[in-house]
Amino acid sequence: MKNKLKVLRAENSYTQEDLADIIGVSRQTINAIEKEKFDPSLPTAFRISKLFKIPIEAIFYFEEI
Repeated sequence: MKNKLKVLRAENSYTQEDLADIIGVSRQTINAIEKEKFDPSLPTAFRISKLFKIPIEAIFYFEEI
């Protein structure tokens, strides 16, 4: 799954650690999501969406092969 998390995080001046603390996951989880090596759980995706005040679909999207 593709995502715009790194861009959103940078635009809002959050470090990976800041974002992890706010949404209740580890910094390693944020890193893995940003590198598209890990898809977030639904609750995590909703927390990210709520924090940035944009729909989940504007952050995470599926790219067909």
